[in-house]
Amino acid sequence: MRKIKKGDTIEVISGRLEDKGKRGEVIKVLPKADRIVVQGVNMRKKHQSQVQAQGQTVAPGIIEFEGSIHISNVMLVCPSCGEPTRVRVQREDGEPVRVCKNCGSLIDR
Repeated sequence: MRKIKKGDTIEVISGRLEDKGKRGEVIKVLPKADRIVVQGVNMRKKHQSQVQAQGQTVAPGIIEFEGSIHISNVMLVCPSCGEPTRVRVQREDGEPVRVCKNCGSLIDR
């Protein structure tokens, strides 16, 4: 079971100085590469030329998008206590659920 899922709020704990300490929502999880994409973190710029495909034209310009960051550089923010925390996985009724190690509350609802 993954300890960070799509839709979770996370805080960046290490990495680039302008991204350290930022909080954001997880947009995408890349489990094979152990990476995640977070909204507003690790912004990248791509110089896009004009492309015509299937009768539609994509305008040229500079496109900003979120790059992926390694999952070890972030911590999950507990929804109940609001602090970055480690996650413990325990079973309730045979189903694995995520639990905050700081306050002990359930993260999955």
